Amino acid sequence: MRDIENARWMYVKAVLFGVIGAISCALVVLSNPTLQTSVFLLLALWSFCRLYYFAFYVIEKYIDPGYKFSGLFSAAKYFLTRS
Repeated sequence: MRDIENARWMYVKAVLFGVIGAISCALVVLSNPTLQTSVFLLLALWSFCRLYYFAFYVIEKYIDPGYKFSGLFSAAKYFLTRS
């Protein structure tokens, strides 16, 4: 399968990820509608977003500008094989 090159389809993909995330979060909270569940879910989402930002922006811009990641497996490989 080739990469998406059309900007319109990239936006569609981003919107679909947002819809999937919103529905999933809503279902988790609806299955256990407590403040604790909501707070834990928000903390988990926030921390994974920050990890993603670190893995793909901070490392490429500040730590190792020469390395370009192609995805999560590429980032994992980088962390496991760097000296």
